[in-house]
Amino acid sequence: MIPDFYTPQPDWPARIEHVVELLGRVTAIEELSGRRLELRRGNRIGSVHSSTAIEGNRLTLAQVEGVAHGEPVFAPPRDVKEVENALAAYDAIEDLDPWSIDDFLRAHGLLTAGLVTESGAFRTVDVEIVNAGGDVIHTGSRVEKVPRLIAELLAWGSTSDDHALVASSAVHFLIEHIHPFRDGNGRIGRLWQTLILSRWKPLFAWMPTETLVRERQGDYYRALQASREPEIDAAAFIDYMLDIITDSLASYESRAKADAAGGVGVNVGVNVGVADALLGLLREDPAQSAVGLALRLGTTSRTVERHLSALKGAGRIRREGPPKSGHWIVIEENT
Repeated sequence: MIPDFYTPQPDWPARIEHVVELLGRVTAIEELSGRRLELRRGNRIGSVHSSTAIEGNRLTLAQVEGVAHGEPVFAPPRDVKEVENALAAYDAIEDLDPWSIDDFLRAHGLLTAGLVTESGAFRTVDVEIVNAGGDVIHTGSRVEKVPRLIAELLAWGSTSDDHALVASSAVHFLIEHIHPFRDGNGRIGRLWQTLILSRWKPLFAWMPTETLVRERQGDYYRALQASREPEIDAAAFIDYMLDIITDSLASYESRAKADAAGGVGVNVGVNVGVADALLGLLREDPAQSAVGLALRLGTTSRTVERHLSALKGAGRIRREGPPKSGHWIVIEENT
């Protein structure tokens, strides 16, 4: 049986209420944009890129987008396979039961197929986690205890009275603490929190939570460690994830607002809202790539490239310098 492993904090209810408000606003803005599916798919690609990059994958966001569209990508085969697996796992979210051990193992199998010898199976050896300096910072649960601990964790999650935002973060933490697999523990932990949250609000299946985790990767590992020492109390990690979830929703809201401001679809000329957002971003940093712009706007690089082409044709921007190291110049309308 899982004992109490975190101390509820007095500010959690207010923070949860704020997330609920953000969810309502994001849902409404998505409808206004008329491009909900494209925005969400862009988030999914960004999430896969970030979750695999955290574990050392070298594919760029543009290459991950290419893999998602079935295009040939010239990169290390293992990295490409890792991304293909992650896309398959995230696409399977609707069919997974967050409280099923069989589905937990199946998801790990999707994430690690063709990459590890014990894909889709609990580890058969004890493990230690070391830092960059080679120091042991955590020892996973004893190998013989792993199946029982995961079973108890999922049973606890299925009956917990705590809010899904708290319970999903707690489950995520204990997955990392137990470390049930030889490899892929971080990826399965992040996927499983997304899955649990998506059962509360389906929108979470498409939120760019992993993108912010990657941006604050150091804080992610520090929150994990702080929740283990001097004894287990996952409050620090839950605090961290509540911040990540809140900020990812706020970021998505701002990008969806920019998209909705145009009021026309992407296939009808230049979407005024997106065009204005692009011009603003290029004024801030003329050297930004289409991939970087897409990430900031919550869309795909192909969509950004279409808008950049239309802006060039309209005489609003021009490109100077070599393809890889050049920059954009915004041509102001009064010049």
